[in-house]
Amino acid sequence: MDKTKLGSIQIHNQDDVCTIMFSHPAHNSLPGKLLATLADAIETAGIDPSVKVIVLKSGGERTFCAGASFDELIAIDNMETGKKFFSGFANVINALRKCPKFVICRVQGKAIGGGVGIAAACDYTMATKFAAIKLSELAVGIGPFVVGPAVERKVGVSAMSQLTINATELQSAEWAKQKGLYTEVYDSAEELDAAIETLTEKLVGSNPDAMRLLKKVFWQGTEHWDDLLAERAAVSGQLVLSDFTKNAISKFKAKA
Repeated sequence: MDKTKLGSIQIHNQDDVCTIMFSHPAHNSLPGKLLATLADAIETAGIDPSVKVIVLKSGGERTFCAGASFDELIAIDNMETGKKFFSGFANVINALRKCPKFVICRVQGKAIGGGVGIAAACDYTMATKFAAIKLSELAVGIGPFVVGPAVERKVGVSAMSQLTINATELQSAEWAKQKGLYTEVYDSAEELDAAIETLTEKLVGSNPDAMRLLKKVFWQGTEHWDDLLAERAAVSGQLVLSDFTKNAISKFKAKA
């Protein structure tokens, strides 16, 4: 079975809130096709006049997002394909950045690699105590080049460096909260959902123009990210072609 064709994006609009949920049987990993659909869903919700707030979440209980699809990564055999794949994460991050509405992120479980980047690129990220994080890219011979700017913007250079260098160790949800990635950590998914509902109800009643202008302020200084993340995608696309990286990915995939 071709796992790169699995997964889904579900969109639900209710009471001025658009909930976008992505899911994939391989721990909510994100192959290129799913990344493209996710970016489109965020952009569409951003221009929908009936939507005031967006909630981004994933399916399942213990993993928010395992990052890149290893099946797709290991199949990359040329620079163009590699850059295109990593541009998928770049496009999602830029869609979140440029969306004129606040995006609230629900992180119910572990976030790995690109999953950390997505959580960092949202405007307000709330999690459960099970939502440990790890930037595993260096462990498979690459590096968090594409997601790095979003993560660094949230947690700073020091914490970003720690995550990048210690690529095999999970950091707790509480650690992520202390560093500024998560705004709050809850004991259960039920408590998390209740808190998200309370927040979105407040935001729905807020001035849409004020929220739009505030988001511009929050993201000031990132206007060059379209070019930056494209450059970073090219770097990752080159690295993934090396024998070192292909062997590392194969070993990592065998353990998964």
